[in-house]
Amino acid sequence: VNDNPLPYVLTLSGTLKSPKISFRPPFLMLMPVPLDVETKAVVTIIPQDFIRPSRISVKLPELELPDGTRTCVQFLEGQDIVLSSDGTANELTCLICFKSSKPISFLREMLFIDQEEN
Repeated sequence: VNDNPLPYVLTLSGTLKSPKISFRPPFLMLMPVPLDVETKAVVTIIPQDFIRPSRISVKLPELELPDGTRTCVQFLEGQDIVLSSDGTANELTCLICFKSSKPISFLREMLFIDQEEN
């Protein structure tokens, strides 16, 4: 290297996987219940290919009406994705609730994001 004027070329290549999450069940339909009775379902969030700890939050279109109609989302064991020493991440459990005093039917998309809005 010292006496050779020719530069050495070093080529690096690699693959970076984007973090993603999957859900169990992949589709959620809350069961019909009598008026003013809360319906609930549990969703498991399965993180994949995360390289650092992250915090998951949910964006949900507002559906809270003056009559008490509301949707709630609770993370039962926290919102933090924690990586273990072998590179795997913990699963998160999320409780979805809905209650209405009037008959209603709707379809809403829930958006789960990390602190970087991914």
